[in-house]
Amino acid sequence: MSVKHLKTVEQRLLWLSHWMIHHANHVRPKVDGIKIGGHQASSASMVSIMTALYFSALRPEDRVAVKPHASPLFHAMQYLMGNQSLEKLKAFRGLGGAQSYPSRTKDTDDVDFSTGSVGLGIAITSFASIVQDFIMAKQWGPDRPAGRMIALAGDAELDEGNVYECLQESWKNDLRNCWWIIDYNRQSLDGIVREGLWQRIEKIFEAFGWDIVRVKYGSLQRAAFQEAGGEALRNWIDECPNQDYAALTFQGGSVWRQRLMNDLGDQGDVSALIDRRSDGELAALMENLGGNCVQSMAEAFAGVKGDRPTCFLAYTIKGWGTPIAGHKDNHGGLMTSAQMAQWQEHMRVPEGQEWEPFATVEDVAGFRDYLRTVPFFAGGARRLSDDRLAVPTIQLKAERETSTQAAFGKVLGDLAKSDTPLAERILTTSPDVTGTTSLGQWVNRRKLFARTAVEDKFRTENIPSTAKWDFSPEGQHVELGIAEMNLFLLLAAAGLSHSLFGKRLIPIGTVYDPFVARGLDALNYACYQDARFVIVGTPSGITLAPEGGAHQSIGSPLIGMSQDGLAAFEPAFADELAVIMEWAFDYLQRNGEGDPDERTWLRDEIGGSVYLRLTTNPIEQAARRDDEAFRQGTIDGAYWMREPGPNCEVVIAYQGAVAPEAIRAAGMIGQGRRDVAVLGVTSADRLNAGWTAAQRARSRGNPAAESHIERLLSGLPRHCRLITVIDGHPATLAWLGSVHGHRTIPLGVEHFGQTGTIGDLYRHYGIDAASIVEKVNGLTAGRKILVA
Repeated sequence: MSVKHLKTVEQRLLWLSHWMIHHANHVRPKVDGIKIGGHQASSASMVSIMTALYFSALRPEDRVAVKPHASPLFHAMQYLMGNQSLEKLKAFRGLGGAQSYPSRTKDTDDVDFSTGSVGLGIAITSFASIVQDFIMAKQWGPDRPAGRMIALAGDAELDEGNVYECLQESWKNDLRNCWWIIDYNRQSLDGIVREGLWQRIEKIFEAFGWDIVRVKYGSLQRAAFQEAGGEALRNWIDECPNQDYAALTFQGGSVWRQRLMNDLGDQGDVSALIDRRSDGELAALMENLGGNCVQSMAEAFAGVKGDRPTCFLAYTIKGWGTPIAGHKDNHGGLMTSAQMAQWQEHMRVPEGQEWEPFATVEDVAGFRDYLRTVPFFAGGARRLSDDRLAVPTIQLKAERETSTQAAFGKVLGDLAKSDTPLAERILTTSPDVTGTTSLGQWVNRRKLFARTAVEDKFRTENIPSTAKWDFSPEGQHVELGIAEMNLFLLLAAAGLSHSLFGKRLIPIGTVYDPFVARGLDALNYACYQDARFVIVGTPSGITLAPEGGAHQSIGSPLIGMSQDGLAAFEPAFADELAVIMEWAFDYLQRNGEGDPDERTWLRDEIGGSVYLRLTTNPIEQAARRDDEAFRQGTIDGAYWMREPGPNCEVVIAYQGAVAPEAIRAAGMIGQGRRDVAVLGVTSADRLNAGWTAAQRARSRGNPAAESHIERLLSGLPRHCRLITVIDGHPATLAWLGSVHGHRTIPLGVEHFGQTGTIGDLYRHYGIDAASIVEKVNGLTAGRKILVA
């Protein structure tokens, strides 16, 4: 470890990160007239930690989630190493520039995990470690050393509840190779953290089996403690309230001296210790906390041996090394132009060389040689990849009646019996609803994952049970407790395995559909990173009738439509589901290349994740269909169950479990109307995405662009009425009338459900066949149909 070089890196990163923020706020023209921001103080408190970590401790196989507000430091570091362009630094927080928070998809430098939604970047590292263990335990897995999954966290991020949900899950899964490094600057956006928080933090981590490394004192402080009077100084530092320490830091050396002399000045040796130092030296000593000492941090990292999960509590000064250090308002505060000019002189950066990476380096050649030897960067970019897996044909045995949830279970059950490469790479998971979401067949054959084998005691004692809960390293199901945030964070980590670990997984998660919303932040976070997975929400809607409103989803179809990076489907029939799942397994593996703002049709070339909304209601299945039009229509989002004629008066468009009601209503209406059509919608999301993409393409000069839904509805006469029906919010399909200007009557569920039979609830909410006919009778011209 070269402390000299580490300190040079530290000072270069401190300057470049702060100049980047200053340039964005005070030099670059303000087009909108508002503050750009950039968190100078939060970056400063992390500079020693990140320098020691990246330039001393890390290996190429390690992965890091950087504290969101340390993004400028990360970009400055990548710029110093030649992995980030000057143009992007100058455009920081601007269009096409380095991002406000590290982003796998928006930044061009080597981001391991996107951060920004506080707390999630911490937790995902523990799940990434579990995924790494999952891969390392398989015969097809290990071809590279296990890396450490590391989170750089702000102390205020520990207020997020998902952090503690994650700790419990990590303990249950025997977490290894995970470091969390807490920037304990004791300041957050709204104030100073409570006294004694560090004790609570340490107790929590110890309770879950983590090792604690407290890095409280820097090398200057440790040396001073060895002097006569040093022990009294240490005690004073330990007992000083957080607010006092922050205020004294901001006020500087002379105020430090006055306060220390007032509190300790009668003790002889302590007075001499203080008097031996100038105001500047005294301030440097008091601000030399462990997290602001690159040498202390490097030593702390090097001192950790083995693979036990470790929490580093690194004491820091928020804004360390800058004129705004310690100020209560420095979280969003910025140095003024006058302060920056003075600080530039202090940092010895010549005017005109503000962007020069080596502006203050005396031995540039020697420093360049040092940078070339840093292990973490020596291998270049660390984004990995893996070959695509062949997708087997998925066919289901024809049944007279079945539900989409049951059909999903049979698809996985058939895959579990196979020996295909795709089946080997499937990782399933569920938040304590494995059995009730039809994963039982899969788990019975493929077992649960654990680092060490544990037999199912019920089996060994010959107690009858449908579930075979054997844990083993070969297992392919990761058991989770009831925490949907953990579900989506695990899916995010597993969905990035090809890039993080060079081994592709096919992650499949199941959850009760209404509780998708409980993990929505983590779902959005997973999609923002372009993680690839299948999430199955089941059972869904008021069709889950006896469970009541708390277990019945209403708005989840709209979540599926609005979530970027997620293709949402709601099939009604088993053959539709088979087509969708076969397509989905390929869609997950597509290369992900392309500008997300210039996406081609439905981002099919880019790929993404898939959301399936399924139900437990067995319905009569349609006659066997396997023609290309049916398959392609199912994937693109809709097909005609009953085609319209030239004088079509009514189209009933349905999505999901209400298919029998829509088909029955069409038969009833057909008794008095010449032409009634039925449109089976499998994905309002795909239809809507295609429609908006086609409009965008036409506006940009491609008049031939036409979407699937535009083609389907193009032959309908203007007087035709659309009746849309779904076991969910009616807005999901209400937009269909806008495609070609047809008047639309949307039916669905807008209010919390209740208990009852499916028939009771369908009638109550107006989505049964009789209600559909009633709407046609009351709101359209033509012969009225009597409803029994």
